[in-house]
Amino acid sequence: MVEVQKIFDVVYGVNLELNKLEIDPKGINFVSRTAKNNGVSAKVKKYKSLEPTSGGVITVAGGGSVMESFLQKEPFYSGRDLYYLKPKIELSDQEMLYYCICLRANKYRFNYGRQANRTLKYLLIPEKSEIPEWVLNYDIDKMLTEILGIKEVIENGGTY
Repeated sequence: MVEVQKIFDVVYGVNLELNKLEIDPKGINFVSRTAKNNGVSAKVKKYKSLEPTSGGVITVAGGGSVMESFLQKEPFYSGRDLYYLKPKIELSDQEMLYYCICLRANKYRFNYGRQANRTLKYLLIPEKSEIPEWVLNYDIDKMLTEILGIKEVIENGGTY
């Protein structure tokens, strides 16, 4: 086990407020501390004066739904108390998703209003070499196809 900071740069987001942004259905993802929708609360207009955070990082809620962790594949703006973890080493999507689960497993440490701020970078997670083999062989595209197929059956009134 190693500290988060050995594998990731721990960076505090840009701390934007959704109510002060312009909603744009074709815009940039706005990631907040929510546990739903991969952390994406809305899509907002892109601003020339503010570059979004690039994709390929894990977002972690430092407050609100503490320790909710998601892989962000697209650029995004972030709300308050949101951190992102930028890998210092090359990691596949499967490995990034595995680390999301490992981070969420630490949620219990932040009961009773405690936030994951100063301690996030010191949390222990498995070293890359400790990631189970099945994670590396997991076919994300196949999983998505199966999930989308299930969703389509249900939406058409069938059961799975």
